[in-house]
Amino acid sequence: MIDSMILEFDRALRTVFGQARSVRPTPGADIPESDLDEAERRHAAALMRINHVGEVCAQALYQGQAIVSRDQSVKKALTHAADEEVEHLAWTESRIRELGGRKSLLNPLWYGGALAIGVLAGKLGDRWNLGFLAETEQQVEAHLKSHLHSLPGQDMRSRAIVDQMATDEIEHAKLAMRLGGEPLPQAARAAMKGASRVMTLVAYWV
Repeated sequence: MIDSMILEFDRALRTVFGQARSVRPTPGADIPESDLDEAERRHAAALMRINHVGEVCAQALYQGQAIVSRDQSVKKALTHAADEEVEHLAWTESRIRELGGRKSLLNPLWYGGALAIGVLAGKLGDRWNLGFLAETEQQVEAHLKSHLHSLPGQDMRSRAIVDQMATDEIEHAKLAMRLGGEPLPQAARAAMKGASRVMTLVAYWV
């Protein structure tokens, strides 16, 4: 139990304060940098900061859900999804630096809140746990696709990252439902969308 707590605490510290590393190559790394003006660069960096916050929250959600899950196949699925989200953390963090931006100052707060939500979702049982995971990924996918419309058209490096992230999120959602996820009630989906809007608005600036 103590070893497990230490590992989970270490994961949290690395997510919030460390520098994530990716096994896969960063999408768009071979694309030449676009000639963005200052306003476009700031906007692209802010969007990538939002995406980075989303991945910080995803790590916390998966961690919280895995901690309380009793099904080893569910734990394995959550761990696999979390590993891919670490790659997303690395990609977005790298792109933020390239654009001259910074990560959200509220990352510890985002992480703590998402961890609590993940534990709560996990306590509801594995069917609802997986359903929550699937709904989260579906909403993140829609959110990422909206960024493809909002990013400067010539910023192909950012667009390549966002596009691959959206593809990965689709697969995570499908996996959760294959493992027995239960679709969430409309009220729960609406509440999640509302919370996401708040996070998006705040993370764009802070």
